[in-house]
Amino acid sequence: QVQLVESGGGLVQAGNSLRLSCAASDRTFGRYDMTWFRQAPGKDRDFVAAINWSGGRTSYADSAKGRFTISRDNAKNTVSLQMDIVKPEDTAVYYCAARVASAWPAEWSPNGMTYWGKGTLVTVSS
Repeated sequence: QVQLVESGGGLVQAGNSLRLSCAASDRTFGRYDMTWFRQAPGKDRDFVAAINWSGGRTSYADSAKGRFTISRDNAKNTVSLQMDIVKPEDTAVYYCAARVASAWPAEWSPNGMTYWGKGTLVTVSS
């Protein structure tokens, strides 16, 4: 059982930056592909970014490309999401999720992830 704890959310003005972090309890953190999803009020949980077990491969939602950067530090059991040039439509609860590393999917679905954090709220003011 992997426990994931997100941090770094808060209130930020549009155009500014925010960095989210997710700490994992599992010493075998390097076994897992890691992702960030987000869920705005009344909407589905949407994919934001993914990084493979080694950090050598990443994927981004179109909404995140060019603005967000996912990274990981396997020595510290952490994955981060650097959010730059944030927009009001980025307002959501951001979730960290993990799955045992496997074939890279064409699309990332919440159903494909095994472990979830409780989320951290990001609010972007205009």
